Amino acid sequence: MVLAQGIEGSNVALNIGIFALFVAFTLYIVFRASRTSKTAVDYYAAGHSFTGAQNGVAISGDYLSAASFLGIAGAIALNGYDGFLYSIGFLVAWLIALLLVAELLRNTGRYTMGDVLSFRMRQRPVRAAASISTLVVSIFYLLAQMAGAGGLVALLLGVESRTGQAMVVAVVGAIMIIYVIIGGMRGTTWVQIIKAALLIVGAAAMTVWVLGKVGFNLSTLLGDAVARVGEGGEKLLNPGAQYGLTGTTQLDFVSLALALVLGTAGLPHILMRFYTVPSAKEARRSVVWAIWLIGIFYLFTLVLGYGAGALVGSDTIKAAPGGANSAAPLLAYALGGTVLLGVISAVAFATILAVVAGLTITASASFAHDIYANVIKKGAADDKAQEVRVARITALVIGAVAIVGGIVATGQNIAFLVALAFAIAASANLPTILYSLFWKRFNTQGALWSIYGGLTVCLALIIFSPAVSGKPVDPATGKSPSMLQNVDFSWFPLDNPGIVSIPAAFLLGYLGTVLSKERNDAKYAEMEVRALTGAQAEKAVVH
Repeated sequence: MVLAQGIEGSNVALNIGIFALFVAFTLYIVFRASRTSKTAVDYYAAGHSFTGAQNGVAISGDYLSAASFLGIAGAIALNGYDGFLYSIGFLVAWLIALLLVAELLRNTGRYTMGDVLSFRMRQRPVRAAASISTLVVSIFYLLAQMAGAGGLVALLLGVESRTGQAMVVAVVGAIMIIYVIIGGMRGTTWVQIIKAALLIVGAAAMTVWVLGKVGFNLSTLLGDAVARVGEGGEKLLNPGAQYGLTGTTQLDFVSLALALVLGTAGLPHILMRFYTVPSAKEARRSVVWAIWLIGIFYLFTLVLGYGAGALVGSDTIKAAPGGANSAAPLLAYALGGTVLLGVISAVAFATILAVVAGLTITASASFAHDIYANVIKKGAADDKAQEVRVARITALVIGAVAIVGGIVATGQNIAFLVALAFAIAASANLPTILYSLFWKRFNTQGALWSIYGGLTVCLALIIFSPAVSGKPVDPATGKSPSMLQNVDFSWFPLDNPGIVSIPAAFLLGYLGTVLSKERNDAKYAEMEVRALTGAQAEKAVVH
């Protein structure tokens, strides 16, 4: 493995040492947690035993990915106001989860999204559809995170060779598989809690440090960022630096905003976290905790972004190996030298590990519980042995797929993978969840049309969008921002399909329902009572 100085002044040995300490500590926690992961309810839902506060911290750890930490800080440093709009979108999305989804989902389901969607439908086809949607969202999200690991290592540890990056992706994947197979949901949750604490404390320390340099005056910081740019620096304080003010660019932003705001409440690895608490009240509490923590963190990114613009400069950020993603590490080095850079490097790796572990356990649980136990075995699987064994094998397979996919995607433009995951979640999952919870007439055909229709429309529009092919070559890099180079088969003008695929999924769900004669009003009445009161909902398991 070829080691070089990814960031000038970076101490590679220190970075690796701090990361190794984090991995060793979290593996110890995971092995401790594995002692109580004996049954399916332990493996999938941690025995419904976490408090709302604990789960809220874990949700924030699951949600705040490397893109949130590195990407948004870089976007604000380079684009100012427009970069901060990402933070707004990601945060506002939680209001939908709080007001429409969290409590009702916790009361109605057991382990997975498929439990809720199939409650009053024909079990096998709806569970199969829910599991396919979950696997697609999780795998695309996993690919983005794993590929991001390769790019992050090139930036922070100076691993520039393709082989070296592949080895790092494999190491991240192997650690993730150990977390999930051994610790289950309980071990994964503790990893996410530790990671969230590290990330928020690290960001808070850097924020206070940056503000201290300007006398804790935000206006002075904004003025310094504008002055550092020089002529035209005022664009950092006004909308339009990234998305323009007219035409397709603005429509694309609306489409992206729709996907972000509506997609969060349909992300399977976020929905599954609601089952780790003992009651709907605790589920609501956990979302409130998550909103506060995520909101505070995004306020930190505002200071970190403008701080990087003021103290490091946009030209230095653009010239760094990771471009915009290097803003936070460069700021850390400018503030605290190699030690702070080492800590921030370790936090960034911890962020990737925690997120991929959450995604893997969600995908493996969906396959084992929905497809194996309820579609293949028709509900006859042994709760204590067969189903959990299949979940662990599935985690191993998904981890291997993520490693191979991450190695292949390293160095590619992987931004569209995250957008695709949010857009699919908003298109295929959220309409079906809302219809299931709130529309008495909704039936099996409507659910299948909504899930498969939303999935198909979303994937098709992404494939034929400029995100995949057709964008002009950037003179600065000599490469097209599209994933595929030197080809153009795009006909859909927007990078994100949300503005089309989300309404299409709602429409297909409606049409599928009204064109079918199937009704199950009695089952809906039972579901409504259970969703609103918590009667017969899953209870906590005490060991």
